Amino acid sequence: MAQQYQVLARKWRPQQFDELVGQDHVATTLKNAIEQERLAHAYLFVGPRGIGKTSTARIFAKALNCVKGPTATPCDKCDNCKEIAAGNSLDVLEIDGASNNGVEQVRELRETCRYAPARGKFKIYIIDEVHMLSTAAFNALLKTLEEPPAHVKFIFATTDPQKVLPTILSRCQRFDLSRIPAALMVKHLKKIAKDEKITIDDAALAAIARGAEGGMRDAESTLDQLIAFCGDKIAEKDVLSVFGLVAHDKIAGLTDALIDGDTNVALKTVKELDEVGKDLQRLLADLLDHFRNLLVLTLGSESESLVDVADTDLDLLKKQAGRIDSDAVLRIIDALAAAEGRLRYALSKRIYFEIALVRAIKARQMVSLDGVLKKLNELKSQIPGGPTVGAASPPRPAPPENRGTQTVSTPVAPTPASIDDAWAYAVEHLHKVNALTKSYLVGARPLGLKAGILTIGLDPEFPERREFVDNTRNKEVLQTRLREKLHTDIAVKFELSESIAPSPSPRLPASPATKPAPPPTPAPRRAVNPEEFKNDPLIKKALEIFKGTIVEVRK
Repeated sequence: MAQQYQVLARKWRPQQFDELVGQDHVATTLKNAIEQERLAHAYLFVGPRGIGKTSTARIFAKALNCVKGPTATPCDKCDNCKEIAAGNSLDVLEIDGASNNGVEQVRELRETCRYAPARGKFKIYIIDEVHMLSTAAFNALLKTLEEPPAHVKFIFATTDPQKVLPTILSRCQRFDLSRIPAALMVKHLKKIAKDEKITIDDAALAAIARGAEGGMRDAESTLDQLIAFCGDKIAEKDVLSVFGLVAHDKIAGLTDALIDGDTNVALKTVKELDEVGKDLQRLLADLLDHFRNLLVLTLGSESESLVDVADTDLDLLKKQAGRIDSDAVLRIIDALAAAEGRLRYALSKRIYFEIALVRAIKARQMVSLDGVLKKLNELKSQIPGGPTVGAASPPRPAPPENRGTQTVSTPVAPTPASIDDAWAYAVEHLHKVNALTKSYLVGARPLGLKAGILTIGLDPEFPERREFVDNTRNKEVLQTRLREKLHTDIAVKFELSESIAPSPSPRLPASPATKPAPPPTPAPRRAVNPEEFKNDPLIKKALEIFKGTIVEVRK
């Protein structure tokens, strides 16, 4: 009888701690615990599917019950190791938490705990998807988990630790297994392909790793399926056709179109991909991932270690990062992310995707207020004698008697008017970070600045508002923006104030013999004609650059 075929995911399942891919932090800790004889009675392995939680549990069980054990390197030759690897050991019980989640099954487990192991040193319970246990089952397990017999070890695995009771979590040593980086996954798949005598190019391996999203089991299953489909030669186009993925060069071309603001190229690319049956939902996710990497690189060269891509893709990302700034990338990401959740429910995914791309291009082309002021300052600098826009006024010349002598400038204390302006500016920027907080600051105003602390008065009629605004995050945003305007470090303090209306300026008492002088009559405002400003060089140039018109002149 021919030997039964074994799928790659099982055939290449790691059997030693050193064979675990991308989980060095877990492997090292467990090996050290064994060598130092510091073994806990309960462990919890957390992480997404297919990254090695159950494999790690089996290796750990072999390490504890090997005839040479406990040892960090189980022999894989003794009966205990072979039985554990095959899943039929009497002393290592693997339980599916999804199908054995009732209190009766847990009570049965508690009964069997009392009996000594048949052959090994420990009786080990591996409960997969432990978060599926019912609350009653968890509670039935608590006492045994806290004080188990000396010969019992519990190993739990879960993809959703938030659903595990805190009382269970507190009794376990937790290990968070991470998604496997694409580079390590490609290296491992290349090793499998070589051993299986399969010819596969690097682009195909990268596409498999991209589709697996950090799960080695998914990647191995994909490779298994491709071997059945293609035989012993696999190319990138085979991976893309089988799984509906988009080639990386197409994603790069679509990214170039968004960066360059070329709507025609972007829409044409989507049309071509949709006509050949590509998954637009997956394309949008891949596009977002690409722009995420692009954003990281625009923040500085020291951020390269945070980008998990192949070297050839990294070179492309660097070139694209040199053509766009981080603010523009963020605006594109916002536009694409807003469409991602709605695309799956759209009746016509292509139309909705095209609209999302057009919005992203429009967002890319938007100019921030800071950018406008910077451009105007550049224009103003070309006109002799003109002050910069939005900048501080130039220093006054020294009096005649002091000219020629060295003077030391001293900072000017902020005036009440400048403090009010700075506060309004800070609140407006806080709105961009936390839109809800701005509504709680309606009516709030500066009460005074003393020793670098700006006191902000809140309406005592609504004391609960203080709880929402008085936190570290809000204060950091406000203090940063106040520093930009006032050019000095300012700390913010909130307090409830009976009177948050601006108080009148103090006046000197009038002399009994004289009456206070009447206030001066304001000069009548002269009507301003917009035509007078059309010939101003700065305004003329600004209208040309921003393609604008003069609507109103305020003076």
